[in-house]
This record gives sequence, C-alpha cells and structure tokens, in this order.
Amino acid sequence: MSRIPLPTASTSRNALKALLKRKTVLAALEVFHAELGDVFQIPLPGFNPIMLAGSEANRFVLVEQRDTLRWRLEQDPIVRLLRHGVLVEDGDSHDNLRRQMNPALHRTKLQDYVRHMCDCTNFVLAQWDSSSPLNISLEIRRMALLVLTKTLFGVDFEPEMNRLWQPILRTLRYISPGLWVIWPNIPRPGYQKAFRQLDEYFHRLIAYRRANSTGREDLLSLLIASGMSDDLIRDQLLTMIIAGHDTSTALLSWTLYLLSRHLDIQVEAQAEVDRVLGSNPPHYSSLSELHYLDQIINETLRLYPPIHAGLRIAATDIEFGEYFIPKGTRVMYSIYLSHRDARYWPEPNVFRPERFASATRPPYVFLPFGGGPRNCIGMAFAQVEAKVVLARILQKFDLHFTGKPVRPYMGATLEPRPAVWLNIKERV
Repeated sequence: MSRIPLPTASTSRNALKALLKRKTVLAALEVFHAELGDVFQIPLPGFNPIMLAGSEANRFVLVEQRDTLRWRLEQDPIVRLLRHGVLVEDGDSHDNLRRQMNPALHRTKLQDYVRHMCDCTNFVLAQWDSSSPLNISLEIRRMALLVLTKTLFGVDFEPEMNRLWQPILRTLRYISPGLWVIWPNIPRPGYQKAFRQLDEYFHRLIAYRRANSTGREDLLSLLIASGMSDDLIRDQLLTMIIAGHDTSTALLSWTLYLLSRHLDIQVEAQAEVDRVLGSNPPHYSSLSELHYLDQIINETLRLYPPIHAGLRIAATDIEFGEYFIPKGTRVMYSIYLSHRDARYWPEPNVFRPERFASATRPPYVFLPFGGGPRNCIGMAFAQVEAKVVLARILQKFDLHFTGKPVRPYMGATLEPRPAVWLNIKERV
C-alpha cells in the first residue's frame, strides 16, 4: 500500500485568528480540522501528536486498534498520580480491575444509589441563597463530591470537604494539560503536600473499613473483599474521586449554564419534571420517563464533552488508511471535533436538544463516554446522577444568566471558566 504524508497543522492565520478571538485551543483545532480533514499532525517541540476525528477514525482507535494503541506512558502526570488505577492500565491488568469494579457501577446497583444522590443534592440546595448571584460551578463540585463518596465509598465527605478541597483542586491542576506535554521532565514542585493529604485520607478510610465491615456492596467494600492491597485500592479510589466527580461537575455546570441561556428549553424541561415527578424526589423508576431531560443532557455532552479528547501511544507501527503511524507516536482522537462536525450534526454549534429525539446517526460520532470495549466504567452512574441532580434543581429553582461570560477551558476536563454564575429564584 502506498503511503502519503500526514497533513501538518503548521502556521495557519485562520487558526491564529480563531485562537485569539475565542481564547481556546479548541478554536484552532476546529480550523485545522476544516482545512486539513480528519487526519493531521500538530508539530510542537518534542510533541508531534497525530489528531484524528470522525466516525472511521474513532472506530480505528477505540475498536480496531484497541490493543495496539496504549493508554499508559510512564512519564505522564496522570500515570504518576493514579499509578495503577483502572484508567491508566492496559491489557489484562485493566480488564481484571474493571471486572472487580463493575458490580459497584452496574445499572442494577443504581436504584440503590438514587436515594443517596437525592439526599446529597438536597443538602446542598438547602444552603442556596437566592438573594445574590450563585457560583454554580463551585456548588455543583460540592454536590458531585458528596454524591460520589456517599454512593461508592459509603462515607459522608462533608466533614472533610474544607480540609481536602484545595488538595483536590491542586491535584486536578497537576493532570491538566500544560508544559509537561512538551517537556515531560520539567520540574513541577508544590504538589506533594496535596498528594500526601489525599493519600492519608484514603489509607485511613481503607483501614477503617477493613476493621469495621458494613455489609454494604459499595465500591470500597468490593475492592477490599477482592483481596487487593491497600495501595492498589488507593489507586482505584483516587481514580474515581478525581475522574468521576470532575466530569460530573463539568457536565452539570455546562447544562445549567445552557438552560439559563435558553429559557424556552428550561421551561419545557421544568414542565416535564413537574409532570413526571410533581414535588416528589426522583425515583429510579421515574428517571426513564424524563425523555426531554435526557436529550438536554446528551446535547450538552455533545457541545461540551467533559473528556474532549483521548490520548494513546502507538505500541507498534500501524496504518490508518494510507497514513503510516510509527511506533511511539502519540495518537489523539478528538471527541470535541467529532461532536461539532457538520457532516453529522446540522448547525453543530447550536444548542438543540431535540436532535437526540431520534438515534439516526452514524456509529462513533457521539462519544461523551468513549466507546468500544473500554468505554467509561462510570457511564451509567454519571447518566443517572445527572438526571437526579438536574431534576431536583429544576423542581426547586428558575435559573437566570447573570451576563458573566464563560469559555471552554481544557483542564482535567472541559470546564466553563472562570465559573458559571447564575441568579436563582425559588419556584412557587
């Protein structure tokens, strides 16, 4: 087979203009995609990833070359942090960890979690003050941390919230994109204290649960029963608290922002919630009746997928169509570009939840939770959590945009920066 050179995203005046206007690298990537197509290389000093987008490319990465395109690169901060967490393991190690964790995240367990999700949501909502603008991003992060730790760890995180808030945020900054991508050995002081504080918390939690079995079948209990070492359990708990709560924070913050900017959609969503739930808290069996809310969540995930790109390492020489990818090359597939591709999504930048009223779209173009055998282990959990939290908020409050703009920021997730501020009004 003949090989053709990879299109290279060299200096582009259009990309520079988009970057300066919208203040996000994503704008430049959209220009490169429009100018160069579904495959292009980004030349940076010491970092020359191949970027892929579109249905065929996503299937290539997630299914066809799943075993050849590896997750783990030892010098990356996320591997240094999570060590042997399920997210950064490959092959049999990943599959074995996933099998042991799956029962705690299976759909059959979610009905047991809904009550805890409601309780945590109500706890935070009871403290909301409608007399001044509210930092929704901060409030949702509190909520997501409480939900995750209560359901999967079986603990109330509220007493630890103030003490561990900054260590968690600092840890998220450590794994966010930065100069380490280009210079992996660049010194990065100032994070060790945060890591120690989180490690001490997890090891105390594990020791307490080993000494005081609760009979629960939450994630922590299952990991202990599996015979894992404390260190390996720590890796899975840290993976879940960092990856799990931050993705939910991003999704819910963007959803509430979009609802505040589209009041007609907010009103329709509230009407559905009122019709299905009345004033009652969400119940697992009622969540499946919230069809429009489901469309809103999916459309938010399309526009602002929390994990907007996937990064892999080619373990061997491989080929994608007529393109040659040498061993050791970083390969990225862009969920963001696939989600905003006009070939699949008419008027891709418009918030239009009803586009998800039907499922007529090509495979591997909607990937908010990845795809293939290694899709997000917490996908079902995240979908139920989002519905519970949003339904409860829409039951209680009207949401109004304050006028403070936000932009997509590529941190550990694709989050709204500087923060979503809303005016809220209690519904009567």
